[in-house]
Amino acid sequence: MKVGELASALGLEVLTGNVNLDRTIQSGYTSDLLSDVIANIEEDAVWITIQRHINILGVAKLKDIAAILIPNNLQLDQEVIDKARAESIAILRGRNTAFELSGLLYNALKEV
Repeated sequence: MKVGELASALGLEVLTGNVNLDRTIQSGYTSDLLSDVIANIEEDAVWITIQRHINILGVAKLKDIAAILIPNNLQLDQEVIDKARAESIAILRGRNTAFELSGLLYNALKEV
């Protein structure tokens, strides 16, 4: 499944335009602790987190993830969105909780 397909299937808002929408997703990971994500997330994963500061972009780049998914319609500073575009990191946002998005992502990836 591609990032753009996931966004369409789950009704997610794409905050970073066309960045990485054609990237293939292999897995997902839900965590708000950056060190946990660094230790455990897989390449080409979607990372679900409530963290919205600039450091999430460093983790995403380091671990080569497919996209960051922000739950609960939480707002991000424009600075983070602009930097994500510049670094080619997709940021998606959903209205569901992290728990709900985790289940939806899991089910979407199982169907592929």
